[in-house]
Amino acid sequence: MSFDSELLQQSVDRLTHSFTVNRRELLKLFGAGLMVCAVDARALQESGGGRRRNEEEERIPHDVASWIHIAEDNNVTVFTGKAEMGQNIRTSLAQQVSEELHVPVDTITMVMADTELCPFDMGTFGSRTTPQMGTELRNIAATAREMLVDMAASKLGGNRNQLVAANGTVTNNATRQSIRYGELLNGRQLVQMIPDDPPLISPEKWTIAGKAVPKVDGREFVTGEHKYASDISRPGMLYGKVVRPSAYHATLASLDAEEAQHTPGITVVHDGDFVGVVAPDSTSAARAASTIKAQWKAPQQISEKELYSYLREKPAKQDQHAGGEGGGRANVHEKGSFDSAFGSAAKKIEATYTVAYIQHAPLEPRAAVAEWNGDKLTVWTGTQRPFAVRDELVQAFHLPEQNVRVIIPDTGSAYGGKHTGEAAVECARLAKAAGKPVKLQWTREEEFTWAYFRPAGVIDVKAGARSDGSLVAWEYHNYNSGPAAINTPYDVPNQRIQFHPTENPPLRQGSYRSLAATANHFARESSMDEVAHAIGLDPLEFRLKHISDPRLRAVFETAAKRFGWGQQKATQERGFGLAGGFEKGGYVATCAEVAVDPASRAVRVVRVVEAWDCGPVVNPNGLKNQIEGAIMQGMGGALFEDVHFADGRVLNPRFALYRVPRFRDMPKIEVELIDRKDEKPFGAGETPIVGIAPAVGNAIFSATGIRLRSLPMVPQGLAEIG
Repeated sequence: MSFDSELLQQSVDRLTHSFTVNRRELLKLFGAGLMVCAVDARALQESGGGRRRNEEEERIPHDVASWIHIAEDNNVTVFTGKAEMGQNIRTSLAQQVSEELHVPVDTITMVMADTELCPFDMGTFGSRTTPQMGTELRNIAATAREMLVDMAASKLGGNRNQLVAANGTVTNNATRQSIRYGELLNGRQLVQMIPDDPPLISPEKWTIAGKAVPKVDGREFVTGEHKYASDISRPGMLYGKVVRPSAYHATLASLDAEEAQHTPGITVVHDGDFVGVVAPDSTSAARAASTIKAQWKAPQQISEKELYSYLREKPAKQDQHAGGEGGGRANVHEKGSFDSAFGSAAKKIEATYTVAYIQHAPLEPRAAVAEWNGDKLTVWTGTQRPFAVRDELVQAFHLPEQNVRVIIPDTGSAYGGKHTGEAAVECARLAKAAGKPVKLQWTREEEFTWAYFRPAGVIDVKAGARSDGSLVAWEYHNYNSGPAAINTPYDVPNQRIQFHPTENPPLRQGSYRSLAATANHFARESSMDEVAHAIGLDPLEFRLKHISDPRLRAVFETAAKRFGWGQQKATQERGFGLAGGFEKGGYVATCAEVAVDPASRAVRVVRVVEAWDCGPVVNPNGLKNQIEGAIMQGMGGALFEDVHFADGRVLNPRFALYRVPRFRDMPKIEVELIDRKDEKPFGAGETPIVGIAPAVGNAIFSATGIRLRSLPMVPQGLAEIG
């Protein structure tokens, strides 16, 4: 491969600038070894070398990829801006490097989500880790492997084709001479641009990737030794507590902090509407905060009972971003003539679905530790977007980017709820005032009140079919919850589909696992079920009649076969439902069996079968864990999770009041993986959640004849519904 040397130098300079660690510091840090940098040369050329069209393009993942360092002892360090939040990417990414670099997994150390050491990354969201970062690391590892073989050719002699890299060693098969990677490097540092098509190992030939490799650091997780953000401690560390407003959008009218200010060891921090305290321990901090008398002025705000009419009646201006799942704009998709087709349809349905606000309910509430050293700030916190949190800190304290370092210990789950850095900024403010490191841990009530929620939504559906069962007309309007997976995967000749963002939604809202795909699959798959029953077709048969995508067809057929679809008839006490779809490159089909108690009318999910296709499987055990976890979480939003609020206040901010799935709620879960080694890989963190709500709703209908169109469906069982 040939390239412009000036362009390469610009690439290296930009890499070291982006990492906020210069090359000399990196050499001191790692010592002798091989360092491989990945740069998208085409993107660099399109932008005119080191010049970028705007700041955002400077930050996109293809601008700077990742680093691999091979030490003299043959241990490998891999750097990635991705964060580990329980999805086990530390293991799956290490497997992919191990496969391509031909080194044992246990020789690889992953350095993750440290803005000073790791390449820029937009964040850990959108099921992008496997398709984007996994592929990038494979490319880098494959390039490193080929460089090592080239180096070995001059050391070992013979034909290069006789050289084989394996187990961290290059061997000449003819002479049986070998040399370890660390010996081969002999203290040299090499920088190499990654070619467009490095020689990757085909998934059909994987020996490490594709296998159920044990979880990296699994013993530490089981024994409790593994450290999360809330476990971080620094010498001389103090503890912080924030005094929260009385309601959303409240401003501080008056403050009496005299008692706290006169308490030994307590520092009161007051800056505008921000009020907090710092103390020697968390108990003293909470006690001191409770003595502060703050009066707040809050505007009148809508309550829960007005939610759905508000979402429909308050459209955002066309030039505004939605207040939904991170900023979608209004959009319209039209195909054919819906009005004509619907008007002439033999069977028609019209329905409205609603989706409540729900909490992410992470096991670990937000936590941060902040430490100032002069004008340099280091923050340890749990977030999905370390570089975005760094930007928040830069802006909040007017610091140069190189003066802020954000380190992400493993985070105790996030589910899309930790994109932002509120705890980090609050903690840094307290630490700056105290002049010492400070730890801030949100309580469960703070997490349930002041973090953002999954957007609520209203969805209107119209569908029309011919008497032969052909679906000919489909109209779909989503208000506020978001455009993810809004388009139908079924073959319908006449469609009108639109997302309508809402202006100033009543609660703070943002990303949630699968974004609006859960809401859109719920409404769409429930409606497909309703049309099937209206025309007298089996729900599976009706779907297959309108599927031309072979992979979508395959997941439905696979799930149905494992489930035994159609082998049992529904009764008033037992029902069966199915649902499926496509999102973020993943294909999913879910079958559910529910039991309805004839006396209490309580609903229990008995069994769930889910078929899943995301291309080649990297770690089957990790993937099954992701799918099972998504099903369990999805059951909460399907059955009973709901944020209750009135006039700017959350009314159920604790687990005692906010119902999540418990052990007794868990059904038997069976997962069928379709391992497509001839396809590109896609992520599995999000899409497996989308099928459970409509499958359960359709199963309830098959048992009771009641069509439930609101999430959650049965917070108090069916007794209150009918």
